[in-house]
Amino acid sequence: MSEARRAYLRFKRVFGDGSKTSRDGRRRERRSKEPSQPFGPGRDPRGVGDVLDSVTAELGWSAPLAESRLFLEWAELVGSETAEHSEPVGIHEGMLTVRCDSTAWATQLRLMRSQITTRIAEEYPDAGISDIRFQGPNAPTWKRGRRAIPGRGPRDTYG
Repeated sequence: MSEARRAYLRFKRVFGDGSKTSRDGRRRERRSKEPSQPFGPGRDPRGVGDVLDSVTAELGWSAPLAESRLFLEWAELVGSETAEHSEPVGIHEGMLTVRCDSTAWATQLRLMRSQITTRIAEEYPDAGISDIRFQGPNAPTWKRGRRAIPGRGPRDTYG
């Protein structure tokens, strides 16, 4: 036996058979076990939508895509007039947070919470929304920042 052949066999024993571990080698091995049949199972063409649905489900993208669709289609979900005065800002652990232009709009949407939640559950079941929180506009605060001081702060001089 030649020295080159011995070295090859030693490398093959130490590192394994490259034809079996490479991607192409595994594919060749799989093909040799399963004979190809032109009209066999799994050979039917599939639509692009079906392929994308299966890929997104396999990769776990269904929930983030449903949440994104909810944000994009908020106007169709609640109506154009309501969407002018409210916008979804985030989802955390099944809680959808919606910011409204005024406290009056936040109160009005709180009264409509059950209808909106039902519609979201029907149209976007993968989003996993279980509850909605409506917030009014953010008021300024003096409790945090570079010039914040302990105590009542600037409200002392208001009156």
